[in-house]
Amino acid sequence: MVNLNTVEPRNGRDYYIALGLEGSANKLGVGVIKHPRLASMSGGDNSHNCEVEILSNIRDTYVTPPGEGFLPRDTARHHRNWVIRIIKQALEKAQIMDPRLDIDVICFTRGPGMGAPLHSVAIAARTCSLMWEVPLVGVNHCVGHIEMGREITKAKNPVVLYVSGGNTQVIAYSENRYRIFGETLDVAIGNCLDRFARTLKIPNAPSPGYNIEQLAKNCKNKDKLIELPYTVKGMDLSMSGILAYIDSLAKDLFRGNKKNKLIFDRETGEPKITVEDLCYSLQENLFAMLVEITERAMAHVNASQVLIVGGVGSNTRLQEMMGQMCKDRANGRVHATDERFCIDNGVMIAQAGLLQYRMGDYVKDLSETVVTQKFRTDEVYVSWRE
Repeated sequence: MVNLNTVEPRNGRDYYIALGLEGSANKLGVGVIKHPRLASMSGGDNSHNCEVEILSNIRDTYVTPPGEGFLPRDTARHHRNWVIRIIKQALEKAQIMDPRLDIDVICFTRGPGMGAPLHSVAIAARTCSLMWEVPLVGVNHCVGHIEMGREITKAKNPVVLYVSGGNTQVIAYSENRYRIFGETLDVAIGNCLDRFARTLKIPNAPSPGYNIEQLAKNCKNKDKLIELPYTVKGMDLSMSGILAYIDSLAKDLFRGNKKNKLIFDRETGEPKITVEDLCYSLQENLFAMLVEITERAMAHVNASQVLIVGGVGSNTRLQEMMGQMCKDRANGRVHATDERFCIDNGVMIAQAGLLQYRMGDYVKDLSETVVTQKFRTDEVYVSWRE
């Protein structure tokens, strides 16, 4: 039986408080959460029903000009400049007066992600831990998304579709691991959307994927999809081909290359498609591939629920398409959260880290806090689930 009270709350309290720090990419997030101590006789898997109370959830994003991505060194500089201020804001909003006494554990993203930003946030976590004499937990970024999604939606043992700027995975839980059933063979879906947004030179605020979603909604030719590469290989998918192809179409459109008869009318020379058409067709093709591999995983594990996590998971069209697939299956249901929890944040790191801590799994030596850019979801032993 799972005992989520393996480590008791500090100072004889009947609740736990965790500080979470996230900085694996261009989002810097700090969150504070509270878990009640479970009754000593509580049995079964309570990891998706911790009655989490979110005391604060502060985030700041490093935004670059249109047409530009974010470099690791510049992103790390942003995190270093802002992390102390964001921690102070989060503690103030959570009404934490003395972190040395009030906080049970500090949780930080150990990987995967961009090396320099991860390192910047890990240094801040180590410093706070040493100053306040509070234990540390290094958290897998992907597991953080999953545990936050499970807690917010109360989904029980769903197939997880994890879609973000750096990851695209279809996951299901089995024997204390989040097993990867399918994934991208090249670029992640968020990276695909971000790179196409750079080609279009559309703003990076609030996010490139969100702005592509808005352009796609304004498409006036939704009954005429542009034919794009569609690459599904078993449970895996590839997105580099579709990105290269639609990039070339966009560049021909901007250059006015009238030799491309797919874009320009043979007789009039007027463009037949718009930027909105390109965004819509790209979304529809990418999301159809995701729905296909997710449904295969559901059939394999006999699941009826899907949980969508990661930044791209806040896309309403993806949720709509996944919902239609689930509706066509017996008792199917899709779960998703809004941008507060889909997009990288400190609360999700605090949630996963506090579950680890309550099972007695925390850092015993600072050598265990070295960050890693390659930290797969299925490397984590999920001790807090049955």
